[in-house]
Amino acid sequence: MGLAAASPSTQESTAVTAFLTSRITRGSVLALAIVLFAITNLPWHLDDYDQAKQAFTSFEMVERGHWFYQHTPNWWVATKPPLVGWISAGLFAITRSWEFAWRLPSFIAAVALLVLLLRAARVYGAVAALAAACALGFNLFVPRLASLVRTDMPLALVLFAIGLLIWEKIRMRAAWTRRDRLLLFLLLSAGMLIKGPIIYAFLGPGLAAFAWRWRGTNAAASAWSGWLPWLVSFLVFLVWVGGGIFFVPEFTEHVVLREFAGRFSDEVHRSQPFYFYLPHLLHRFAPWSLLLVALAFVALKKNGNPARLSPETFWLLAWSLGGLLVMSLVPSKRIDRVFPIVPPLCLLLAAVVAACREKERWRPIVDRSCAVAIILSVVFTGGYTARKIVLASREQRAAFAVFGRAVVTEATAHGWRYAVVGGEDEGMLLYVRRTEFLEPEEAAADWNKGKLDALVVPDDEIDGLLPRLQGGEPKKILISNPAGSYGKRYFLLARPPSS
Repeated sequence: MGLAAASPSTQESTAVTAFLTSRITRGSVLALAIVLFAITNLPWHLDDYDQAKQAFTSFEMVERGHWFYQHTPNWWVATKPPLVGWISAGLFAITRSWEFAWRLPSFIAAVALLVLLLRAARVYGAVAALAAACALGFNLFVPRLASLVRTDMPLALVLFAIGLLIWEKIRMRAAWTRRDRLLLFLLLSAGMLIKGPIIYAFLGPGLAAFAWRWRGTNAAASAWSGWLPWLVSFLVFLVWVGGGIFFVPEFTEHVVLREFAGRFSDEVHRSQPFYFYLPHLLHRFAPWSLLLVALAFVALKKNGNPARLSPETFWLLAWSLGGLLVMSLVPSKRIDRVFPIVPPLCLLLAAVVAACREKERWRPIVDRSCAVAIILSVVFTGGYTARKIVLASREQRAAFAVFGRAVVTEATAHGWRYAVVGGEDEGMLLYVRRTEFLEPEEAAADWNKGKLDALVVPDDEIDGLLPRLQGGEPKKILISNPAGSYGKRYFLLARPPSS
């Protein structure tokens, strides 16, 4: 008896599934994601997204020994706890490169997030795990944040590790051990020392919703570790805050009132409407946001009742939406602040994909949808990265960084004592490796006393400064190009040879 040939649709479905479960596919997309993490922000500079403020914390630690409380380049009190700065300072001691030391924390955190997510999502099958990993690697959040000098990515890693620990306990219906509580305490303390109690906004609502939904069950008992890790980690943060209040001038004004309390006031930070995050999230997380919504409807149709969600899936849903809800209630909003809900959304996507694939007749549609989403996200994210790099290079957005390196090289070669005048371009202070800006009057006084051999001066200050400098007309050794659409230039002035 002859065997019937497989239908074209069956063959196509088999090919798509083979593509999604192939080690070559998985290795290729993960390698591409890591490459995008590394290159999206090229050429590197510190002139946007408050990168200079974060970079200056570790620079001040090393140069001035201020390990617990730092400042911004304009000498305001730094508003974030110091953990990421400590990591950068340690990396500088190893690499001797500030460019790597500032950016490696975010890059390593992004790669660690990808690895953690892939390992966790494997419980839902190879197809679901690949979809989750690609959802994290190919969107408009992660490649951009993965090498920025900011705290968003390390914070997201710590929050995801905490949420994953809770998810594992719920999934295994396991009791919390002393080792688990110690790990939770360390993770919570790390979150507190990265960005403070904001970690509660991302985890607390989900835990409360989960405790109410599964009250009186083993799942609820498995989700809650007890109060001790949460309270002691908050005490760690309070010790840091208390030290700042008592020992650092203006800490209360700049950190407690402006940074923390000011988030809830329209007078300090720009407020946005309640719905601000949702459209941005749908856009920046596309096509995965659309796939997640579509497959969720399919999964609900399959189950027939949302109340039949498993405890671990309910936790992922409560964790993601709870964080989004609380952050939406805070008047001060910026799109990157909601990024920590993206990794749990990726794991939720894996759970939804697995649920939809349980029914054999839906499996081909789900697999094709995942394959299309992977291809589209790779094309969109790759195109976004390429366009971003080309535009940044064409507009010479790293012009000040290039100028700063040239200044350091020139000053080192001649043994010059030099300083920088200005204050508006915070990155310039770091490019020329100095810890403070000088006012024009102070710079002129130090020059005239022979304390300085060279000055870095912006073009809007040079006409007023030159007449004050004694000892002959300074030579313009270097001139920067304008950075991006910014028309300002910088000059390196040196004493004439006769002086």
